[in-house]
Amino acid sequence: MKPGVRTPRRPFGRARARALALGVGLVLAAGCASGPPKEDPRYRPAESLLEVVALLRRHVPDDTYRFEPALDYTGRNVYRGSLLRLENLEKVHSEALRAGTFDDVISFAKGRALERLRAYELAATSYRKAAERESPLRLDALRSASLCDALAESVLLAPTPEDLADANRVLGIYDARTALLNAILPDVEGTHYAAIVREEMERTDVARAGFLVDTRRLDPDGDVRALGAIQQLVVAHRESKNTNQHLLSLANLYAELTVEYVETHPPESLSFDPPRFEELVEAASRLYEAIANQDGATEKLEAARRLEAFLAFTLQVDRDRFSP
Repeated sequence: MKPGVRTPRRPFGRARARALALGVGLVLAAGCASGPPKEDPRYRPAESLLEVVALLRRHVPDDTYRFEPALDYTGRNVYRGSLLRLENLEKVHSEALRAGTFDDVISFAKGRALERLRAYELAATSYRKAAERESPLRLDALRSASLCDALAESVLLAPTPEDLADANRVLGIYDARTALLNAILPDVEGTHYAAIVREEMERTDVARAGFLVDTRRLDPDGDVRALGAIQQLVVAHRESKNTNQHLLSLANLYAELTVEYVETHPPESLSFDPPRFEELVEAASRLYEAIANQDGATEKLEAARRLEAFLAFTLQVDRDRFSP
């Protein structure tokens, strides 16, 4: 090569580079394809007891009265998922756990998960098993077992089919359950049990209101008592995660009363009272609109559809009133 003379570029340089890159990519792809498939972390079993306990401990203080329970990485309720993983660890590593070194930890963690799933009797049993061993968990386990016993007792205060024939007896049972829960609440304020007790109080109020709604036609004052029970439910549990459900129940009852009023007092008859009709319509419509205007609420779509159907009904009533 003469000095000062530039060597001409080979015409196939770029093509060779592209071919080489393609070949390397195919080799890497073939290597990846021949290897074991990557495991989806959502379905990976727990690697250690510490992993399960750490996740559960993080969510024990959650206020499940005001907010929905947390979900784990599989999309399952974190308390149910933790309980399943604890049980699976006991089965898979039964030999390693035979010495019983972690029996108190596992039983205590199971109790924490079970009490959030309303399995209070099983939770109390798990706590007592954890308290059998002298450990830092023993005092907390005994206290939790006692609280779960009281919660289990409150759940057992439920009307039987024989009780349903006597409305006063049924309401007395619900009052007794509420009194028991009210007695527990001051002792658990500031702990995660406060949310659990309030959830049980809310369920009691829902059951009471549902009973009064179902039996309102058997009592001359049944409509007033049913409305009062649901209104009290809405006010008492306005901070609950279920507040929109309670408002929807109240709106549904007002809508049902409106339909019953029209059936009892046809619009073309002289017994039809327009102010009374408008009062019922306004109450139901206002509640439906309040829920339907809440972005992100799970009840938004249901409230919007019910409002649409209810307004169609009221238009039919107005047409019947003013048609010749």
